Amino acid sequence: MSQSVDLPRVDEFLQELAAIQQTSSKRVALLGTRHVPITHQHLIELMSYALVLAGNQLLTSGATGANSAAIRGAMRADPNLLTVILPQSLERQPRESREQLEQVIHLVENPGNDSLSLAEASALCNQEIVTRCQQLICFAFHDSTTLLKTCGDAEDQRKVVTLFYFD
Repeated sequence: MSQSVDLPRVDEFLQELAAIQQTSSKRVALLGTRHVPITHQHLIELMSYALVLAGNQLLTSGATGANSAAIRGAMRADPNLLTVILPQSLERQPRESREQLEQVIHLVENPGNDSLSLAEASALCNQEIVTRCQQLICFAFHDSTTLLKTCGDAEDQRKVVTLFYFD
């Protein structure tokens, strides 16, 4: 009995395997929810620190929680390998985030999105981040609609996606 092999699926698997095994530096996006327990923030900070220390370029957004922890870790390792893309202009960011964001060398603002809701602007921002990365690491809850859609979009673009759930 012969088995049929779905060649596009095998091709996707081989592409993902090659991306995971790539030893040269990568563009890694790290995104996550704002509602992150402090112990988890320390783990995310450590992960971003290690990723940047290994020579990877880290992309994230400017929200509090997971993204802020990723920024702290990357800034400690090598601020030149961090790019933060904001959903809106810097002035629209929460006051507690602005001080940290003002220290970021590669900061991309999107003032054209200031008239949008934060959810709409965040979805557009996440799309931009995904197009710029090779791999996405995401920290979410099962009801984190925007983040889960971002992961789906990244998978559709054949990016390597690692999704961690808090619940």
